[in-house]
Amino acid sequence: MSAPVLVTGAAGFIGAAVCRRLLEQGESVLGLDNLNAYYDPALKQARLARLEATAAPGQWTFRHQAVEDGASLLALFEQRQPDRVVHLAAQAGVRHSIENPQAYLQSNLLGFGTVLEACRHHGVRHLVYASSSSVYGGNTNLPFSEAQAVNHPVSLYAATKKANELMAHSYSHLYGLPATGLRFFTVYGPWGRPDMAPMLFARAIQAGEPIRVFNHGHMRRDFTFIDDIVEGVIRCLEKPATANPAFQAVSPDPATSWAPHRIFNIGNSQPVALLHFIDVLERALGRTAIKDFQPMQPGDVAATAADTALLEAWVGFRPSTPLEQGVERFARWYRDYHA
Repeated sequence: MSAPVLVTGAAGFIGAAVCRRLLEQGESVLGLDNLNAYYDPALKQARLARLEATAAPGQWTFRHQAVEDGASLLALFEQRQPDRVVHLAAQAGVRHSIENPQAYLQSNLLGFGTVLEACRHHGVRHLVYASSSSVYGGNTNLPFSEAQAVNHPVSLYAATKKANELMAHSYSHLYGLPATGLRFFTVYGPWGRPDMAPMLFARAIQAGEPIRVFNHGHMRRDFTFIDDIVEGVIRCLEKPATANPAFQAVSPDPATSWAPHRIFNIGNSQPVALLHFIDVLERALGRTAIKDFQPMQPGDVAATAADTALLEAWVGFRPSTPLEQGVERFARWYRDYHA
């Protein structure tokens, strides 16, 4: 079988979905995850079991391993020689970064540094890595464009994601490593993370418990269905980043470079009010939510919206799953999984 694609964070929400798509395409996949207890590891194990059932003999390998363990990661690269890497492992969660910053320094900074080192020493031909819409921070100029500066993060999580973009660019410049950073916007769908709003809301609605609605409901989010995120990741993986021949150092474009490094938003480009999302979820679950209106949380932002023109120009794709369709699929999975 051909050289494997390494997917870090393979037991995570996006990671497992990307692995499944790669396996369905006939790729050999090497998954890596530390299976931490930030949320229930049983859900991560269930995602892994699903991947095992999808794969043909010899097509899928999983390693229980942390990316910040540099010696072990380099040994894994030496043994398996992956030719492409999708780096999705990270300590997730904006609010958790306020309570436990050390976990983000370890996983998101040290961990990403070890991945970059392994990629450069083993001739990886393309690194695709997860950034986040959180990097736009205090910016209120919507929709967010990759050409905008991202110098005002409002959480440590966001700061580590911007740092990842800068680290990747330096490796692209110094070592010629093609790298593409993807800024994900509020991903939801089947097999989602229990700490994110769709899962929190669904659990509370089903249990007849109040849901906390922050900023008194005055929030807008660019909810992006998981299948659209996966499609964007796969298309970008198949088109390695290249230098921009039109790059102007006197007026630098943050989205491109003289080095083989690119940045793209992946969002649905149709931000919706949080209260509308709750209304759609109520209808999908057939129950009414009890709303507990709360003030804005530290590290949060009032609205997000993605400009995806660069992504569409680069790979001919823009997310487009309607909210009602995506929420219905999520609700159906939620009921089945928790039956």
